Amino acid sequence: MADERSATPGRVDAIWIKRSFGGVMDPALEVSLVAGKGIETDASFGRSNRQVTVIEKEAFDRIRRAYPDAEPAMRRANFMVSGVRLADSRKRVLKLGGVRILLRGETTPCERMDEQCPGLRAALTEGWSGGAHGIVLDDGLVRVGDSAVLEEPAASDAAAGAER
Repeated sequence: MADERSATPGRVDAIWIKRSFGGVMDPALEVSLVAGKGIETDASFGRSNRQVTVIEKEAFDRIRRAYPDAEPAMRRANFMVSGVRLADSRKRVLKLGGVRILLRGETTPCERMDEQCPGLRAALTEGWSGGAHGIVLDDGLVRVGDSAVLEEPAASDAAAGAER
């Protein structure tokens, strides 16, 4: 897997946009991100701490072995990446294509997970399997197929995250 120990980048495998809180997650091939705001047209646009959410494909693949009816979109994340380990990534920067996201913490799964697939919520709580959430540091487009790389934050990134 690509992470801080590897020069090989991971990949953006899927993108979803949330129509409304609790609403349908629409798949997308690309999204426009705005620094300090999130994904344009997403219900979370403008939130301060949880502007985007990311799940790890490898974690979801493990979950699907135990829960074959589980679909990645059920997790309600904005991005699914492969080749990047999200566990313990708090205060790290995830670069998707040319856009940096300061990861603020682990995403805690809610009761909606079990409404879609009984047992999914508990499965997502193990080892950051529910993914991470963060704030957008740059304006730009992210597309399915873009590179995904986990980096240490620059001092200016950490300061920007503290302000939001």
